[in-house]
Amino acid sequence: MSYEFDTDPEVHDFALQVRKFVESEAIPLENQIDAQAHGIAPELRVQLQKAAKAAGIFAPTAPKEFGGKEFNHAAQAVILEEAGRSLLGPTALNCAAPDEGNILLLNKIATPAQRDKYLAPLSRGEIRSSFSMTEPSPGAGADPNLLSTTAVKTTSGWVINGNKWLITGADGAAFSIVMAKTSGGATMFLVDNENPGMKVVRNLDTLDSAFTGGHGVVDFNECVVSDDAVLGQVDEGFVNAQVRLGPARLTHCMRWLGAARRAHETAVAYAAQRPMFGTELSSLGMAQQMIADNEIDIEASRALIHRAAWKLDQGSPARKETSVAKTFVAEATFRIVDRSMQLCGASGTTGDLPIAQIFRDIRPFRIYDGPSEVHRWSISRRAVRQSQGGKLPGDWA
Repeated sequence: MSYEFDTDPEVHDFALQVRKFVESEAIPLENQIDAQAHGIAPELRVQLQKAAKAAGIFAPTAPKEFGGKEFNHAAQAVILEEAGRSLLGPTALNCAAPDEGNILLLNKIATPAQRDKYLAPLSRGEIRSSFSMTEPSPGAGADPNLLSTTAVKTTSGWVINGNKWLITGADGAAFSIVMAKTSGGATMFLVDNENPGMKVVRNLDTLDSAFTGGHGVVDFNECVVSDDAVLGQVDEGFVNAQVRLGPARLTHCMRWLGAARRAHETAVAYAAQRPMFGTELSSLGMAQQMIADNEIDIEASRALIHRAAWKLDQGSPARKETSVAKTFVAEATFRIVDRSMQLCGASGTTGDLPIAQIFRDIRPFRIYDGPSEVHRWSISRRAVRQSQGGKLPGDWA
């Protein structure tokens, strides 16, 4: 079994265009990210996406049918890392969460009518979306089996009742993909924002601030939808969600690796010119260790991302590989940014450098898309099953 890290010339050129765009268009506008606000301002999102379309780099993951580039996962690993160097980059390119994951899910399982109504405008950046699965305690969070939101079948459709929490992008989303418990399992529903039974109650005051629409609390109170609102098959919601969850974890890794790499590059440049004890900071042993450890974490993270992306491109669900990558990269990128802040001293804690903002936005990644502890539990269970089954590594997903 082998896989290649060589970059296709088309992907390489596209990634270079993304890098130039991020440097010239996204980074200069980062001062408009308000740490006290709930996500990127809608006006800034529109401005950035218009510029990305003009630069020919818009929607790298969306279907070609709707104007996207539809790059495979291996190509996305290169492109989204470059986009992620700025917290504004993924939003500009329309490959930020949750829209990027929802685009993938709709492209895989939506009906033709659902594709036209939801996937087409979402791919073109005309609307935003959310994915309503997480619930406040004692509802579903790290354990999806605790799902408490219900959908009851009626003669004309379904009635949804429940409460969702930490729903990224909920405020201002045109629709939400809602996971609800049904009689034989769980089912996903497409719920429009004008539905009177769905209400964004408030935005949570979270550590991060670079997701458009923030993270909301959403109530479903006698929310009536038609049978056409079912996404996928009834009672197969958890199965269908796997189409989205693994790849979405990985694209998170790609974007955050780009952000961590920028923090590292900032710190190295600072250390190389900072006078310290008769020499430059970069010449001191403890600083050199932090720089070297960052380089190691970056390379290891990239290797795990590419490996998982390759598996996905082979048609595997790559559950083990995406869990391993998500756990390692979430922790490695935090270490990278933390070391970068330490290298820059007091300057690293201020808005004069990008490190503090990246630090705030990257820390929750160890919780979002499954806490590291839950992924470790899953990885361990798979290893035990593999041992009991006598299978070789790579023989199972």
